[in-house]
Amino acid sequence: MSLSTDAGQFDADASRSTNPAGARRILFGLLVFGSWLAMMALAVAAFAPGGYGALDIAILALVAVYLPWSLLNFWNALIGFVIMRLARDPLALTCPPAATVSDDQPITADTAILMCIRNEDTERVFRNIALILEDLVRSGTGAHFALHVLSDTNRADVAGAEEAAFAALRARFDGRVKALDYRRRATNPGFKAGNIREFCERRGHETEFALVLDADSFMAADRILRMVRIAQSDPKLGILQSLTVGLPSASPLARLFQFGMRLGMRSYTLGSAWWHADCGPYWGHNALIRLAPFTRHCHLPPLPGQGPLGGDIMSHDQVEAVLMRRAGYDVRVVPEEGGSYEENPPTLIEFIRRDMRWCLGNTQYLKLVGLPGIRPTSRFQLIVAVVMFAASPAFIAMWLLALVAAHRAAPGEAWLAAGPALGLVALLFATMFAPKIMTALDVLARPAARAGFGGTAAFLGGLLTETVFALLLTPISALSHTMMLAAVACGRTVGWTAQVRDAHAVPWREAAARFWPHTLLGAVAGLGLWSLSPWAFLFATPLFLGLLLAIPLTVLTSSPAVGRFMVRTGWCRIPEEVVTPAELDGLHLPALAIVKAKP
Repeated sequence: MSLSTDAGQFDADASRSTNPAGARRILFGLLVFGSWLAMMALAVAAFAPGGYGALDIAILALVAVYLPWSLLNFWNALIGFVIMRLARDPLALTCPPAATVSDDQPITADTAILMCIRNEDTERVFRNIALILEDLVRSGTGAHFALHVLSDTNRADVAGAEEAAFAALRARFDGRVKALDYRRRATNPGFKAGNIREFCERRGHETEFALVLDADSFMAADRILRMVRIAQSDPKLGILQSLTVGLPSASPLARLFQFGMRLGMRSYTLGSAWWHADCGPYWGHNALIRLAPFTRHCHLPPLPGQGPLGGDIMSHDQVEAVLMRRAGYDVRVVPEEGGSYEENPPTLIEFIRRDMRWCLGNTQYLKLVGLPGIRPTSRFQLIVAVVMFAASPAFIAMWLLALVAAHRAAPGEAWLAAGPALGLVALLFATMFAPKIMTALDVLARPAARAGFGGTAAFLGGLLTETVFALLLTPISALSHTMMLAAVACGRTVGWTAQVRDAHAVPWREAAARFWPHTLLGAVAGLGLWSLSPWAFLFATPLFLGLLLAIPLTVLTSSPAVGRFMVRTGWCRIPEEVVTPAELDGLHLPALAIVKAKP
């Protein structure tokens, strides 16, 4: 694999001698490592009774592997909470270029809007992009924006619908925006990243920036223009990522997930942006990229070797951020909510299917952590992306081995120290859910924020419901990741298919076919715990109950009737359902239609 290592236009280190990012990163690393040592000491104390056998050592090793991911969550969230509560200007701390830009600065640069699609709902995609273009034209900046629909569709019926929809779009906006173009590839080497690469090589020279959108993306003109103004003001800025939030949904699963995401992302993103600074994330959509350095430095050739870890890079976004940073350009996230949206999977099956692609894509980073010339923070980000999924088999194996150890202990033998063990479990869950906890505390401290969720009672009800759901989802996701990594180890891979984005019911048979392994493991773990004692069963309920209930949970969280009930009662509502932004009016979202129809 050949990845260029030339330095690019800017030498970031030489021009930032007073940049506090280095000190922040050292402090963050010390906090994570120090808390890791403290929790490992607690784990060692928990297994001290009776000495340390091979099983105890194996469990401690798994705890050591699992802890880094949860501690990263905790410290990002805690730093974000401090910024939310104490910082006079959070943007100045986390994204300085955004703090100095006003909304009346003229738009001088041209931007290509890249809509990347593959076998999607054509009507929805072109309706959404028409709303974006109309919003930009209304702002008086349409002449600075060109639309490029980049299709990898391989179904003839969908391709025909795309061509007809684009013809209608061209008739509507020709002469009102800079340009409109539709291109469909016969084959899709490199997946979405390959499609964008072909655009960069063909037409990237025509515009300064590109706004990358997925089929489920939607952005308001105000947010797009703000991002362009920020990028215009800072020629060192290579990628600018917006903070996306979920669109109002009538799917129970999506409502639960995006309620928790709305809480978790705010504190986590603020905290990580504080120390990531100019070495931030790129999530592959709802982001602005500077095309010249992206075209020159961010090419992703196939990875060497056969099997699931070779070939095209599936999780391209963070690698492109790493390469942009290596070239000397900044990569930043704007940790502001509003105007940048995405849709979340409507069922647990679709949610896990998306996770499987991410799991495989992130695992490919094992072949990239040794890239020459990349920044230490970038290398750390690649490692963390792998650890995020590697923590899942450690989580599953840790608790299963603990169950085996409990059964092997002689009757009456104290194989665990109760105090340290309880403290360790409590801290594990606290660190796991820290991002949601921190943002929830901030919301509860702000009357306007509580009102945005429908009031204190509605917010607390949603928080309680989502917390129970998250506890059930955690072992389901962990086992799914474990199964995926085992499949990767055996040489299996996953395809890149279109996502099902509309809310729909999942039949019992389909749920059972997908989640019977989870149910079986949950039943074995539950019976094993009950055979120890009813107290052990109750204590470890969060560890196996989600697995045991995976099938009914899938059916329940996909039920349209349950979704309608949740919308009508305001259960797990998000701020866009309380006060709907004008830009969402044309999307015809079922959830908002139900809200408006309420007496």
